[in-house]
Amino acid sequence: MEILLQPFQFAFMQNAFFIMAIIAVPTSLLSCYLVLKGWSLMGDAISHAVLPGVVLAYILGLPLIVGAFCAGMICALSTGFLSENSRVKQDTVMGIVFSGMFGLGIVLYTKISTDVHLDHILFGNMLGIGTSDLWTAGLIALFVSATLIAKRRDLMLHAFDPVQAQAVGLRVGLLHYGLLALISLTIVATLSAVGIILSIGLLIAPGAIAFLFTRQFSHMLPVAVAVTMFSGLSGVYVSFYLDSAPAPTIILILTAIFIAGFIRQSIRARSAVKT
Repeated sequence: MEILLQPFQFAFMQNAFFIMAIIAVPTSLLSCYLVLKGWSLMGDAISHAVLPGVVLAYILGLPLIVGAFCAGMICALSTGFLSENSRVKQDTVMGIVFSGMFGLGIVLYTKISTDVHLDHILFGNMLGIGTSDLWTAGLIALFVSATLIAKRRDLMLHAFDPVQAQAVGLRVGLLHYGLLALISLTIVATLSAVGIILSIGLLIAPGAIAFLFTRQFSHMLPVAVAVTMFSGLSGVYVSFYLDSAPAPTIILILTAIFIAGFIRQSIRARSAVKT
């Protein structure tokens, strides 16, 4: 029994459990809307694009989260502007913008002298989480989660049918850019825990898994939260015994659940065809 409870005896493991429980809620809720809107690549683009903002914030002596949020919003706004004012499709524009900003971030990082390790920015440092990181993530998670829950009906209509949403009097532009801002804020909250690259896994997998298990959006939200919470906490726990990094372990568990859900859906579909 003592061996099983050993991970809970260390302060760095306790903080890892806390940060994962905190970011599980906003990432999973937001993931459902991204999957419904087909914005998975948008989340990927913003997560990669925050790197130059982080580096510039370090150079200017500003909080890293300020730079990350500003860079994420610049990426989102520039993607929208380019896609609306050119013949190039949105997914192509996003690929160009996020790869360009990510490349800029790498170049800037190599030109400065810093004690911030690039691996911690890219892949997170969950075992090095401090009290300030917990407070930052907690406040952002509370704001994002409360906003998504309060505006869930408007956002759902906007995700399914933007034209109808505009026809009934909803401020579609505000919902559009508000959702982009929430994506940027959520990535900022996950930055210290899972990093830039792995944050996209938390923004896509939960919604995709929930979509496999249920067809009702009202059920998708709690299913996504439950899956993310289970994967996050169990991933941190298992990583202690495997001596692996927590963030990649969490993503692997989410991937395994997605594969299991896909197999389950395929079996049920074949059974329905036979009957």
